[in-house]
Amino acid sequence: MIAVRRIALMLTLLLLQAPAADIANGKTALVLLDAGTKGRLLFEGREVPLLKHPADPRRQIALIPIGYRTAPGKKSLRRITPSGEKLLPLRVIDGGYPFETLSVEPSKVSPNPAQQKRIKKEYDEAMAIYNRFTPKRYWTAAFALPMHTTVTSAFGTARRYNGTLSGFHSGTDFKAKPGTPVSAVNDGIVVLAKERYYAGNSVIIDHGEGLYSCYYHLSRIDVNVGKNVAKEEKIGLSGSTGRVTGPHLHFAVMLQGVQVDPIQLLDTLNALFEVRSASR
Repeated sequence: MIAVRRIALMLTLLLLQAPAADIANGKTALVLLDAGTKGRLLFEGREVPLLKHPADPRRQIALIPIGYRTAPGKKSLRRITPSGEKLLPLRVIDGGYPFETLSVEPSKVSPNPAQQKRIKKEYDEAMAIYNRFTPKRYWTAAFALPMHTTVTSAFGTARRYNGTLSGFHSGTDFKAKPGTPVSAVNDGIVVLAKERYYAGNSVIIDHGEGLYSCYYHLSRIDVNVGKNVAKEEKIGLSGSTGRVTGPHLHFAVMLQGVQVDPIQLLDTLNALFEVRSASR
């Protein structure tokens, strides 16, 4: 099981009681509520789904993805119930992410018109997937890692490509020689399995309730769209396809259409199983 970051966990679990809970941009905040609680939860005017707790039937949870480019400061988190409305304390802080420069193939920084058309088509296809909320939850156990190797680049690192193009690292890179097995982090359904311009050979898995895991730059894809996959089932082999500086696995997650730190989110979900076990 992924190691739990205890300090971050305490901040999210105490969100409803603390004077002001801090969450960094690019991270996911967690709200715990009693299972019988009625009403709605809105973050910055957007409704946040209320979900069953994965391990404790007495509770329900809400996951709030904070976009990487969200400006620091106090945010509006409102709980609306039949008895009234309550403002919950939540403040976004700067994640303090590092910076790096990378050199890649020039066409991956300055694509020609035909390539730009392809990039837009692939982007629109992916966003249509990420913005689809599947009501069913496919997973019932804690999450695993896609592989057990060294992390070479963490989520959120600011990047500059070839001295011209700026962006940020939208996932976590794992060191991997070409041909290293890559496995699904939990149960789900494959919703994309194809070669793409930037991401190379890619697999996206729908885990339900707005959560998607993504596996990029594969040398080989071993699953097809529509396949039900189990936790730790092999879905392909690592490689160096797409925009890369060398072979590795780029692992990412999308939550409710927002790209967030994948390791922090999985740690947060896995901590729910830890807390339930500790209370027995």
